[in-house]
Amino acid sequence: MTTAPWSAGTEPARATLPEGSVDCHHHIYDTRFAYHPEADYRPPDATVAHYRQLRARLGTARSVIVQPSSYGVDNACLCDALASMGDSARGVAVIDAGTSRETLRALDASGVRGIRFNLARPAGAGVEQLELLAGRVADLGWHVQVHALGRDYPALETRLAGLPTPLVIDHLGRIPQPDARAHPAWAALRRLVDKGRTWIKLSGVDHDSVDGAPTYVDGGDLVRGWIGAAPQRVVWGTDWPHVSAIMNPDKSLPDDASILDLFHGWMATPEQRQAIFVDNPCELYGFEPPAQSRAGAG
Repeated sequence: MTTAPWSAGTEPARATLPEGSVDCHHHIYDTRFAYHPEADYRPPDATVAHYRQLRARLGTARSVIVQPSSYGVDNACLCDALASMGDSARGVAVIDAGTSRETLRALDASGVRGIRFNLARPAGAGVEQLELLAGRVADLGWHVQVHALGRDYPALETRLAGLPTPLVIDHLGRIPQPDARAHPAWAALRRLVDKGRTWIKLSGVDHDSVDGAPTYVDGGDLVRGWIGAAPQRVVWGTDWPHVSAIMNPDKSLPDDASILDLFHGWMATPEQRQAIFVDNPCELYGFEPPAQSRAGAG
């Protein structure tokens, strides 16, 4: 099997995923759509066609496309990708105070289920619009997704706790390693998770790991910590196409199949895998549960 562009390695994942598994965090870059004039990342194409190759390699069935910072609040590429992938995909958009109600309704119809604040690499609205925009999307049933560096979460905790929407935290909380669970960000995010409306994305394990590839031992400890804290409110994602590695010649491109195998192993039981790969994403993003899951629920 040939690899999809922007993923190291060529072998398929060894792990067998449950039916209907969802990659809950990836991006699409398509140079048919203009990047924001101030974008500092302008990667080459990582298109829907490329991503479908990755799906085949990993054995996933569905996915969540996250608007990248490179497009700002122009969600045209996102909507085009959602139209191409149909009901197998949902989206997370980037908006600002100028986004109209009509635009929000159109995004909802296209499959968008949340908005993202990228506070680590700003694009679209900043943190000063957090409450305003959360209020605008709450009645759509959307969530607010936040990508911040771990050091910033203790100061953000009170604001995030007061949002009128569910909250999704990117990339394990970006908590500095090593010994992430001793960092103040772990305690702040745990308090949010324990309130019952915050979800953690098990993704981006390469971002903050000190141990690094191929085993990401410190990242695995953090993943197991989050699964132990709230197995019903964690979801998994690839973070493909790993744009920070694409744009930085000093960084190695992650091997998505190898990392998926690690995540699969960090989940201790078949029940955890079913929840994290399938059931939790269905709840958070509104996917139809697979027939097998529906039968089990009955």
